[in-house]
Amino acid sequence: MSGNYFIERFLESLTAERGVSRNTLESYASDLSHLEAFLKGRGVTPEKADSADLRAFLAQQNAAGMAARTVARRQSSLRQFYGYLLSEEDRRDDPMALIDSPKQGRRLPKILSESEVESLLSAARTRDGAEGARITALLELLYATGLRVSELVSLPVSAAARDPQMLLVRGKGGKERLVPLSEPARQALAAYMAQREAFLGAGAKGKTSPWLFPAPRSREGHLSRESFGLMLKKLAQDAGLPPSKVSPHVLRHAFASHLLAHGADLRAVQQMLGHADISTTQIYTHVLDERLRKLVGNHHPLAKGLLE
Repeated sequence: MSGNYFIERFLESLTAERGVSRNTLESYASDLSHLEAFLKGRGVTPEKADSADLRAFLAQQNAAGMAARTVARRQSSLRQFYGYLLSEEDRRDDPMALIDSPKQGRRLPKILSESEVESLLSAARTRDGAEGARITALLELLYATGLRVSELVSLPVSAAARDPQMLLVRGKGGKERLVPLSEPARQALAAYMAQREAFLGAGAKGKTSPWLFPAPRSREGHLSRESFGLMLKKLAQDAGLPPSKVSPHVLRHAFASHLLAHGADLRAVQQMLGHADISTTQIYTHVLDERLRKLVGNHHPLAKGLLE
């Protein structure tokens, strides 16, 4: 595996959020390791590379006699990696966007329909005990607030004090923002707090933790993003949804898209998501445009002529 923090985080997300196979993960790791080695000779780290660096890398692969299929796979790995950095706001641009596909724009985010989210919530609510209370609270909070998964799992226990109407969230760069809580989210949070002690570890009585979702055996002391990702995959199965379709980031996308579909103000959604630039939030308006286009294409009697 690479020693680069951003590559490692990307590979972890492939396992936790997409559930890729070991072979696929090794392919991504190998492709990005070759990129990292090439860029080292140019004095550049992968997360800082620009389009010229990446064109040079791909040209070097071709010049070295690599099979066209291998080069194509590596190019695909690069697209996935830089698309991930863009979605996580670790970059403001996608250096792969204009390479060999000048007309290709930013990939539209995957989202779940409102009925699919309700199926997930229903599946969570049927689970008994502390585990059921925790996954329900996590899911309700995520869908109610659109938090990044790292922000969600690292919430302090003080966030649940006194039946909160708002969550104070510390986001990227230490920036704080207030996000309103829905009534279902507040109820789920209260139900979880009544059973939170079950997650404080053996002999929990008298123990404390600064985290809302403690996990004493984890490195951070709170539930990890990877563990939550796996919990969602299992929940998707219970809900009759493809596990590959469900991840914490997809639920963040659903939060934003569903708000906009119901008439929410774009700048308000930007503020709740913690986006530094409104252009990042505007991608969700493109999702709605695409859904409307498909609606017309599927149901309008003259759709074929209209869309050609």
